[in-house]
Amino acid sequence: MTIKFALIGGGVMGEALLSRLISRGTYQCSEVMVSEPLGSRQSYLEQQYQVHVTADNRQAFIQAEEAIFLAVKPQVFSAIAQELAEVSEIKSKSTDKNNTKPLLVSILAGVPLKQLEGAFPRLPIIRAMPNTPATVGAGMTAICAGAYTKANHQELAKKLFQAVGEVVEVSEPLMDAVTGLSGSGPAYVALMVEALADGGVAAGLPRVIANQLALQTVLGTAELLNESKIHPAELKDRVTSPGGTTIAGITQLEKAGFRSALIEAVIAATKRSQELGK
Repeated sequence: MTIKFALIGGGVMGEALLSRLISRGTYQCSEVMVSEPLGSRQSYLEQQYQVHVTADNRQAFIQAEEAIFLAVKPQVFSAIAQELAEVSEIKSKSTDKNNTKPLLVSILAGVPLKQLEGAFPRLPIIRAMPNTPATVGAGMTAICAGAYTKANHQELAKKLFQAVGEVVEVSEPLMDAVTGLSGSGPAYVALMVEALADGGVAAGLPRVIANQLALQTVLGTAELLNESKIHPAELKDRVTSPGGTTIAGITQLEKAGFRSALIEAVIAATKRSQELGK
């Protein structure tokens, strides 16, 4: 049995990556092992994706030849690192002989490369921050590389995360800002969609129609900006006619500090990410 890809943690984000990697043919089902402690979750993943499943993190870690994806909660990182310490040392020594080290990818928010490299010495490591739209293949992931990570490892990491969306490379000091913007951003957008729909209801629209209008407006605007590559301010100006309805609405948003509130939300989330990293 040859295992190329190991997933430690079969939660929502881990499954999102798993499903896309298999559906795109990046890995065959037989080449994947998932380590997951919950029995019900194990059964689901095994039946849904026909992958190898285990409750033993060490088994998954030691067998992976190409990539190990660490997708557990940051709060349990110390326990996981302690559990994997012995097999990590074995992995490092055994792969030294063939110069073919597997790539370790971590999506643990707030866990820096220094801490990851202390737990998994001499292994190539990528720290990544994906976001929840990855579950539908529309994610945004930022990655940064550790000291032992080479160009081929970075290309592999890009290939993995391109399965669930777009990828950018940043320096590690910017990862907290990434967390504050794209990591937490889906919640801000969801709040905005909800508020738009509530506004429609307040103006007399049925709830179902208001929800549909709000959601498609946000989705369509994002697609338009992405495809046209125009600046958001230019699109806003195109929609805003003198003395019209849009400028009336924008005036109220400015009075309420809408833009300032979003800016401050990103800054606050960034600071919180920094605090968690300490």
